[in-house]
Amino acid sequence: MKWINLHQAKLQVAVLLVVVFAAGFAFGAGGQRGSAQERLALGDLDQAFQPFWEVYDAIQTRYVDAGSVAVPELVDGAIRGMIESLGDEYSGYMDPQAYEMFNGDLSGGVEGIGVVIDTLEDSGDIVVVTVLEGAAAKAAGVLPGDIFWEVDGQSVQGLNQTDLAALVRGPAGTAVTIVFKRGEEFITFTITRVRFEVPTVESRIETGNVAYIKLMEFNAIARAAIDEALLEVDVNSRSGLIFDLRGNPGGLLSSAVDIGSLFVRDGVLLYEAFGDGTEQTFEANGTYGNINVPIVVLVDETSASASELVAGAVQDRGVATLIGEVTFGKGTVQTIQPLSNNGGLRLTIARWLTPNRNWIHEQGVTPDIIVEWTPTTAEDYAGPDPQLQAALEFLQNR
Repeated sequence: MKWINLHQAKLQVAVLLVVVFAAGFAFGAGGQRGSAQERLALGDLDQAFQPFWEVYDAIQTRYVDAGSVAVPELVDGAIRGMIESLGDEYSGYMDPQAYEMFNGDLSGGVEGIGVVIDTLEDSGDIVVVTVLEGAAAKAAGVLPGDIFWEVDGQSVQGLNQTDLAALVRGPAGTAVTIVFKRGEEFITFTITRVRFEVPTVESRIETGNVAYIKLMEFNAIARAAIDEALLEVDVNSRSGLIFDLRGNPGGLLSSAVDIGSLFVRDGVLLYEAFGDGTEQTFEANGTYGNINVPIVVLVDETSASASELVAGAVQDRGVATLIGEVTFGKGTVQTIQPLSNNGGLRLTIARWLTPNRNWIHEQGVTPDIIVEWTPTTAEDYAGPDPQLQAALEFLQNR
């Protein structure tokens, strides 16, 4: 199951429709590293911002529809333009509504219909990959393989996953009418949205007495959920552990450190390198999980950010074998700064390096064993999983 929002078109990964903003980045430990006043004298700032005020005054006094222009919309536009000028796809502005949903998403409790989606490479259609147990979509009769066609009368052909999620998601208790294409038929469901906890992990026992745990995202409850899953599968009584990070977009830096510490007893997990030349070292925090069986970490081209951080750490430290595809390649750290308008600023503040000081940005983490697999149709998701099979065979041979 896959989900992310920061670069849907490039990643082509699935999103939970209960979530508009998957994390896809880590919270940085640092805040401001020098204010604007420290970089420019106040007089220089006044001069630099003068054209801004000239444009603002012209809109207010001369624009033909000035009476219909809301000042907050002008401010939002100015903020977005300022951030876009950075040319950094991972920095961005969240308006108050988006920021509120973002905070809810990282807490684990969200509102929506409860499906996992992906974009089909051959058609560009957005398809349901998984219907979450206990969620509204399950009760309504939505099935894996259903293709989104319309939402509340609006065609969704050509939309990316984030835009679709914004249409489908909404407050609990409200209804959304969705037309799905199922085979050659079109089926309409009116679904009442609900609030529920997003499943953070999936666990089971695989063939050959192998424990399997899949992590959906690095949220605030991820480590606790993994610890519980490890107890449920009784990991040290098994012949191995498969830790699946495929499709995982990342999340909180603190969560990544916690989960890295599960596998690495002590020492460096990552370095953060800031623009001013300073550096911060993150080491295992002493919550080692004492896993005594061989570990395989599954990754693919949609494993990003915090997923790559953990994958890079366990690979460099030699505590697990990576199997799958080269990861996405996101080697930067973002921090979230709340704004006075109840919105939020997402800003890249650092680069992160693996314990061996590799910067994986736009290169990714290369697995120890490469097994390529790119599902392109709805049927692919129900078929064999060659990457999982390779992991099972590896552990059996061990």
